[in-house]
Amino acid sequence: QGQLVESGGGMVQPGGSLRLSCAASTSSVKIFSESILEWYRQVPGKERDLVARISRGSSTNYADSVKGRFTISRNNALRTVYLQMNGLKFEDTAVYYCSQNKPYALGTDWGQGTQVTVSS
Repeated sequence: QGQLVESGGGMVQPGGSLRLSCAASTSSVKIFSESILEWYRQVPGKERDLVARISRGSSTNYADSVKGRFTISRNNALRTVYLQMNGLKFEDTAVYYCSQNKPYALGTDWGQGTQVTVSS
């Protein structure tokens, strides 16, 4: 089981920006570069929802609710995935989790979650 360490959460006013980072500290560069990386978010009492995904080839997909505002990116050499969040809204408040879907049936690792709060 690998370890993903998230950072960058916090409190921000509506319209503000945050950048989340997720480092795969125990993953090799090879495995990381071949992994599909995702960001999810969850609010109390609701399911964890997919926010953004980036493939091995850096193709990206986004939830409709964040398209045009959020950007997922990866740095394979640093074994890190990012989520740049701009134009934050109240409804973006949630705990954000990163996941690493590893190749060769090695499974999926999850981060511990980081709180993002949008409040005036």
